[in-house]
This record gives sequence, C-alpha cells and structure tokens, in this order.
Amino acid sequence: MFSQRVLSIKQSPIRKFAPIRDKVTAQGINVIPLNIGQPDIKTPSVFFDAIKAIDPQNVIAYTESRGTDDILDAFSKYYKSHNADFEPEDFIITNGGSEALSYVFATLCDNEDEILVFSPYYANYNTIARLNEGKIVPILTKRENNFRIPPKNEIEKHITNKTKAILVTNPNNPTGLVLRKDEMQTIVDIAEKHNLYIISDEVYREFVYDGAEFISFMNFPNAVDRLIIVDSVSKRYSACGLRIGCIASKNKQLTDHIMKLCQARLCVPYVEQIGAAALINAGNQNIKQTVEEYRKRRDTVVSELKKIEGVECQTPEGAFYFIIKLPVKNAEEFTRWILEEFSYNNETILLCPASEFYAQNGKGADEVRISYCISQDELRRAMKILSEGLKKYKETIAG
Repeated sequence: MFSQRVLSIKQSPIRKFAPIRDKVTAQGINVIPLNIGQPDIKTPSVFFDAIKAIDPQNVIAYTESRGTDDILDAFSKYYKSHNADFEPEDFIITNGGSEALSYVFATLCDNEDEILVFSPYYANYNTIARLNEGKIVPILTKRENNFRIPPKNEIEKHITNKTKAILVTNPNNPTGLVLRKDEMQTIVDIAEKHNLYIISDEVYREFVYDGAEFISFMNFPNAVDRLIIVDSVSKRYSACGLRIGCIASKNKQLTDHIMKLCQARLCVPYVEQIGAAALINAGNQNIKQTVEEYRKRRDTVVSELKKIEGVECQTPEGAFYFIIKLPVKNAEEFTRWILEEFSYNNETILLCPASEFYAQNGKGADEVRISYCISQDELRRAMKILSEGLKKYKETIAG
C-alpha cells in the first residue's frame, strides 16, 4: 500500500514526543522545550513593517521561480558583506533550508548515490536523502574529542564510486562544533581529489562564541566550482515559520538543473519573500545582540549541567545546541519518563535523544541533544528539573 521509501523513514527525534508533550500540557504541567531550535527572541519589526507596506490593491501573483529581484539582491549584498562574492544570479530562493537540501540531493543523487556526513548530524538529512534516492554515509566523530572531524585517511575510507558529495553543517547542529581552517582544507582537498561536491549548510554561520571564527568554504578558491551553500533566514532572524532559504553556487550547470525543480513547484510565496528581503537588508545589529544573548544562555546551561552528578558535556563553540552524556543507559527511555512521569514545581522538560543523530547502531544511547535558545530563567529551571529527575529516576530504576 505504501512506498518502501516512506516506510524506511523514521519519525523526527526532535518532534516524536510531541503527542506526550500535548497530553502533559493538557494536565496543567508546563513543559520546557529543550528539544527544538525555536528561538524565543522577537522577529525584528522590519519584517512586519514590510508586510504592512504591501499595496492591498495589488494582485498576489506568481514570482519568478528563482525568486524576486529584491530578495536575490538582498542575499547578494549580505554575502558580499561577509567576503563571499555571490551575484544575484548565483542564488535560488527556496521554501526554507530543507527544500534547498532536497533540491540539491535530487540534482546529485540516483539510486542510493552517497552523501558523506560527519556523525552525529541533523537527523532530517536522512529523510531528505531518502526522499531523493540518496543515501547518507555517516563518518563518526566523538564527544570526547569535541566532535572534531577525523584525519583525511579516515574520511577517504568511506568514499566509493557512488559518493557524490560531502555535506558539512558549520556551525554544527547537533554538536555545536565550529570547523577550523585546517579541517576545512582537509575537506576541500578530499573533494578536489575525488571530484566531489561540497554541500555547506551554513544556517548558523553567525552563531559563534569565545573567539571562534566562522570561515566559509567560499574562502577556498579551489572549492568554489564544486561548492553548494545552503542557507536560511530561520535562525538568523528568529523567523523559523517564515520558511525562506536559499541555494548559493557559482556552478551554473548545477543551478540550471536545480531550476528545473524550482519551475515544477512554480515559486516561493511572494509575501514571505518581501518580508525576508527586509530582514536581510536591515543588517546585522540585531544578530549581534542575539549572538551575545545565546552566549549567555550557553554559559548558564553549561554551568548548571556541571553541577549535576554523572553528566558529561563540553562547551559548544557555535550554533545553539550541544550533546551531553547522561548517567543513564537509555536516554530515550529517560526522555519519555521525565516528560510523562516526573514534574518539579509543576514543570517538566522535553529533551531530544541523541541516538538518531548518529546513524551508527548503539552510538549516543546515553546522550541527549539540548537546545539552549530559550530564556536563561527557563534554562535554570530546566537544569534543576533534570537534576531532580535524574535522582528520582535512579531511585525508580533501583526500586
């Protein structure tokens, strides 16, 4: 009755506990969300001003499949301000970063062609790959080594005649890793040697802390012709529901093929493009304030976690996620238990089990991903709930 493709796809580990959360909330218990990267910082007012300024007498017509001139120009100016020389014609506007990835995979992959990804990685890559006949090939990194990428020879062991690209998330979701220049050079050298594309997911490019430096693959001249950047306004402008992203590439043959897919879905919504262009053109002042706020939130949650017996964590360099080790055997069972069976001061927490970010069986079984894009006060309360919950869970298991 159903395709093998859809039957092979698992539920998102980020959203799978939503039905239990809804049940618990209906019982009057407040659930603090540590599972999802939904910022609580207000979307800048320029977005709403731009929407209000639309002439109500206009017809909301189809836009060009590539995107409106305004948003293409806005992205071009933004990237040039970050030393990436993209012209408006180098961009394709998409319905969020997820559609951008889907179109890239569809353009590159046939019959389980392979995309290399450093594991743990954003779990939805699996779904997007399966929908487009691709296959994610995970390359393991380790929490004890701050999830740094392995040496060149270890990466090359995973390359086959079906390998089409290396997909990199920088800064990383779920680990918080920010790639160093030497690591990026390793990836560029491998891609050049084996004639692979580099897919660079740069959704969190601004979110770096403590002097860590974000470097784009656009800074490597011998990578430019094989580079595909995927981006989104969701996190940068606290506008996740806007669903505006883009593909940026200097490879015109590639983008011409992607445009066939864009034409099949006609266009991205006009009104959203107007608002997104206004956000991008407004500049980086709000972003700088947001990054500083996230740094404070990160410091708060790391400080509180270090007080909890048995918890192991490293301080993330970027994005607003990281993976921690819990003193439990099965983090998924604990996630369900603390959400459904435990509360403290009439509150509980929703965690995100880390095992499905790994793809290797058995890895991450005692780990969870934490998102720290909620307020410092909520994070402090959440860490107290986690601490008390772990104590109670140990008693329950021992009993």
